[in-house]
Amino acid sequence: MNLQPTLENDRVKLSPLRLENYPLLNTVAMQPGLVRYSPGNIENPLGLKTYVDNAIEARAYKKAIPFIIYDKSVNAYAGSTRYMHIDWKHKVLHIGATWIGREFHGTGLNTEIKKLMLAYAFQDMDFEKVEFRIDERNTASRKAIEKLGAQLEGILRKNVYLDDGYKRNTCCYGLLREEWQVISRFSKE
Repeated sequence: MNLQPTLENDRVKLSPLRLENYPLLNTVAMQPGLVRYSPGNIENPLGLKTYVDNAIEARAYKKAIPFIIYDKSVNAYAGSTRYMHIDWKHKVLHIGATWIGREFHGTGLNTEIKKLMLAYAFQDMDFEKVEFRIDERNTASRKAIEKLGAQLEGILRKNVYLDDGYKRNTCCYGLLREEWQVISRFSKE
């Protein structure tokens, strides 16, 4: 399996996140509060480098496939996302660790990213389920995932500490391959 694919459609290009290209995200990552619902500090150069080092290490262990996001409609790097918690045996993975600059919020970019990643996970990687883990307070992300057809499967109570010390509740969403096939077929019609 290719652990460094490039995924692309008319709107977005997802390229492998590497030590050579992550500095292209410095300006976006420095936006205060960009990852307030997620564990991880990217708001300073050292924090961003550590974040990228961890993603690359997880890829080396075949547990993650991290990407740098390029928005083709405005010719700008927008953020990062990844496949993570990859369970090759049971054919389940998470899509997460997604952050994009505020100027890209509400533009449809995140939907295009998720559609591209879902199609690749189900069709090319042959996975059977994709999961999403979202802070219970992050209603915008929850609604976006629900629009893609993911189902709320449960809430893990106080299971993750954030950098500010807050212990969040995590909403667990899932989307099965057969559900995606129906959804993607209708979206093409």
